[in-house]
Amino acid sequence: MSRTLKSGLIQCANPINDEQRTVAEIQTAMLEKHVPMIERAGEQGVQVLCLQELFNAPYFCPSQDPRWYDAAEPVPGPTTDIMADFARRFGMVIVVPIYEREIAGVYYNTAAVIDADGTYLGKYRKNHIPHTSGFWEKYFFKPGNLGYPVFETAFAKVGVYICYDRHFPEGARILGLHGAEIVFNPSATVAGLSQYLWRLEQPAHAVANGYFMGCINRVGTESPWNIGKFYGNSYFIDPRGNFLAEASEDDDELVVADMDLDMIEEVRRVWQFYRDRRPETYEDMTRLLP
Repeated sequence: MSRTLKSGLIQCANPINDEQRTVAEIQTAMLEKHVPMIERAGEQGVQVLCLQELFNAPYFCPSQDPRWYDAAEPVPGPTTDIMADFARRFGMVIVVPIYEREIAGVYYNTAAVIDADGTYLGKYRKNHIPHTSGFWEKYFFKPGNLGYPVFETAFAKVGVYICYDRHFPEGARILGLHGAEIVFNPSATVAGLSQYLWRLEQPAHAVANGYFMGCINRVGTESPWNIGKFYGNSYFIDPRGNFLAEASEDDDELVVADMDLDMIEEVRRVWQFYRDRRPETYEDMTRLLP
């Protein structure tokens, strides 16, 4: 009997583009906009749902405005508690990307993982932090310090990689070695330089590591920064690099796909990348500086 996983992704535009509104008002509006989409996922029988990067906020990193520090909260905390209620209600695992406050002045770009019974399983903190025009993330986020955990959920072994992480194959490989069956990459990325990589890198990770991936990007434009259009195109990919389901570039959408997790074993028996890897030859990866 095959192990079939029904998984979902939500891409969603910011409903308030008004700098005169408070951080709390904007966050409340984003959360409220997600609620019916989360409920729709539960009603459709989604077993594992992932939201977009910083799901209950705009992507505020084009600025270096300290007011956005107010968007950070403990993890677990108020928002993960709300998501735990949805998880229990629908028997659905939820990956919750959120702005985390650990202590005063120490903040992370984090994704919490909540099991189908509402249990908080743990969190991943984004490891690779960009710092360039339009993406001043080091102003807001400390680099992650939790490694590359994989979470044993009710339905699958789940890993998380966040946005800019996807440009680094090393962590993607470690997630596979830790046993991930599906890796989610919640993102906030705009049209331009890296758009062609969106459909290139993550299928490559899935193929190189023999697991499924769920890749989420928000939609719309966000004021006052106007760094470009978030182009959506959230999708699921299988271990052979096939696209299973894909969203549009423009609309708020719930993307759902069924995945046969037994395919992982089947693919890895053909492509023996884990058997044939040579870690003893890779010392230069950590020894050499750029």
